[in-house]
Amino acid sequence: MKIFAPLYTKVMRWSKHKYAPFYLYLTAFIESIFWPIPVDIMLAPMALAKRHLAWRFAFGATVFSVLGGVVGYYLGSALYEPVVLPFIEMMGYQDKMQTAQLWFNGWGVMVIFIASFTPVPFKVFTITAGVMNMAFWPFLLTALVGRGLRFFLVAGLMVLGGEKMEAKLSKYIDVLGWLTIVAAAILYFTLKH
Repeated sequence: MKIFAPLYTKVMRWSKHKYAPFYLYLTAFIESIFWPIPVDIMLAPMALAKRHLAWRFAFGATVFSVLGGVVGYYLGSALYEPVVLPFIEMMGYQDKMQTAQLWFNGWGVMVIFIASFTPVPFKVFTITAGVMNMAFWPFLLTALVGRGLRFFLVAGLMVLGGEKMEAKLSKYIDVLGWLTIVAAAILYFTLKH
């Protein structure tokens, strides 16, 4: 069933829209606080559609993601009980928060760097860093490096891949889409137990 190819075509069209950078940066900001959709979903097609601006997009996504992370840190630090806890319960993130706390206890500030690349939502780690009163400046610097590496890697792959990458993506987008759904379901059921 080909449902991803038409979506891919729309995303590529939207990525060329004049307000696309605004939406990318907004998504990067709120994804570090509460938004469930990863930034890469917008960054990759935008970097592919406008390769001459890919590095600017990666830089903006990094800056706004870290700024959102600072808000997440503050929410965890100052407003956990009245604001964050009800949201975590509503989203079913209790297990993810416990996992993040265990990782913080074992790995310290390196968890923020690792979280920049894992499928576990970054917001869980920014909020947990605040809840656990992690030192702010190490948190900020590690988030900046980790998120920057991730977004510049995504942009770099699109720039290097160029038109060949776009042709391959459009050819195999349905297979990749279904593989992603299967992988997400396996990950969900694995982490749930």
